[in-house]
Amino acid sequence: MGLAEKTGKTSLEKPAKNYSEDASLRVSVLSEALPYIQRFAGRRIVIKYGGAAMAHENLQEAVFRDIALLSSVGVQPVVIHGGGPEINQWLNKLGITAQFRDGLRVTDASTMDVVEMVLMGRVNKQIVNGLNKLGALAVGLSGIDGGLIEARPWGDGSHGLVGDVTKVNIDLLEPLLQKGYVPVISSVAATVEGRSHNINADTVAAEVAAALEAEKLILLTDTPGILKDKEDPTSLIKLLGLSEARELISQGVVDGGMTPKTECCIRALAQGVAATHIIDGRIPHALLLEVFTDAGIGTMVIGRG
Repeated sequence: MGLAEKTGKTSLEKPAKNYSEDASLRVSVLSEALPYIQRFAGRRIVIKYGGAAMAHENLQEAVFRDIALLSSVGVQPVVIHGGGPEINQWLNKLGITAQFRDGLRVTDASTMDVVEMVLMGRVNKQIVNGLNKLGALAVGLSGIDGGLIEARPWGDGSHGLVGDVTKVNIDLLEPLLQKGYVPVISSVAATVEGRSHNINADTVAAEVAAALEAEKLILLTDTPGILKDKEDPTSLIKLLGLSEARELISQGVVDGGMTPKTECCIRALAQGVAATHIIDGRIPHALLLEVFTDAGIGTMVIGRG
């Protein structure tokens, strides 16, 4: 005797119940998202894309879907990216030794050629293509294009062609954003003399967010966010004020690779960005969870406090 005969139910009834439950959950999620969608429509959100979210195909797809959805509901996303692991792969293929000092890539002329090739060519166009396939109108740029970002040598110049941001020219971005395009910007820029420099993508994201007076700066990382105890993922600090973030750095609670990310949040907030977020890009759809849900998933750093 079949299951339908034993229970007196047709084979369609159980899937219908599951569908109803699933549909109810989806409606609940959309209902929760509605006030956030309304609030952020027409606002700029700068997203620094990197880490595991860039390295794994399933996470790439989730990030691209999140960005495409943000754009489709009226948010104006801007994507900033680096591409360190792929740069290392190509340096290895070409027999060039990758060197790091103080957490920064030492960038000589040969390395800079590879950085430009990988970031401005391969990685940038992969992101643009991925977004366009999902219906977004993505446009690939570098800091060099249209004088978008002006660079200066970082520190004392001992790291070679490593740069910092002098200024951001948003005149190139404004018409793109107004027409619904998603700018995808690689973290390469030139000095006033025209010399290309490699710039930390977090730094570029912070400065672009400030120049655009963005509502949010979101950094995708490979950690849950800022932790009270870096060995305990459950010690996530969900909300921090600007002064509290500075204090955590001075106390050494924030250290290692999290220090420059937190400093970039501080840098953006000090220049008027409304809120910054450090979130775990290893979680599928991390962007939507942080922006469109009540709980969020990472650390939010705000200008007051």
